Amino acid sequence: MRADGQRVYRCRSRPAATADAPRRVAASDAPAPAPTPLSLPDAPLRLAALPAEPARAPSVPSLALAPGIPIGLAALPAEPLPVPAAPSPPPPAASSLPALPSVKRGTVIGYPGAEAPGTIVVNTASRLLYLVRGDGTAIRYRVAVGRPGTTWKGVQTVTAKQEWPQWTPTPEMRRKRPGLPQTVAGGPRNPLGARALYLGSTLYRIHGTTDPSSIGRAASAGCFRMLNEDVMELYRFVPVGTKVMVI
Repeated sequence: MRADGQRVYRCRSRPAATADAPRRVAASDAPAPAPTPLSLPDAPLRLAALPAEPARAPSVPSLALAPGIPIGLAALPAEPLPVPAAPSPPPPAASSLPALPSVKRGTVIGYPGAEAPGTIVVNTASRLLYLVRGDGTAIRYRVAVGRPGTTWKGVQTVTAKQEWPQWTPTPEMRRKRPGLPQTVAGGPRNPLGARALYLGSTLYRIHGTTDPSSIGRAASAGCFRMLNEDVMELYRFVPVGTKVMVI
């Protein structure tokens, strides 16, 4: 220390290195120190769950369209429509009946004959007329038939129909009954009654009557008489061309 009170520092000379003293190496030449092992505590470790990352929506690549180029839209394929179930076939017709109005006068009975529907069958022996329906039944009417010697059998066709027909007696009738007129106009006094069905080209007819008491008897000249109410109903049922069988 100087007289003015300041300290004076003196540098000591570094002692010379000896051969036996170990030589110091630079830090860059020294080998890297071994890693220190990680010391773990004796207590058990707890694993904490990481928070779930939010789901990311798939990215849709943007469509870069060149200006001025039209966009073509392709139609999606049409989905096939469900095929509806096929309708069940209608039940077969119970019978091949002709279109007949309701029966009010005749009697519907069982009929075992094989005639076609709509056929008229006249049974002279039983004095009955049948209109065949075709379902195993027929409509039955009572009739008057020809007197002995005037009955006949065969097959004819209805060729004409007439309401309140005119009656023209045959020459044979006028010979037997000289008082008969040449013709009788249609009306309530006409012996042919309210309706007439003409059979083929013959003079025979299915017709009404002015004598209801003759029905069920052999009283005509070969024609088939019916009550006016009955023949009017049959007239509605029977078209021209109907087959008539006389047995």
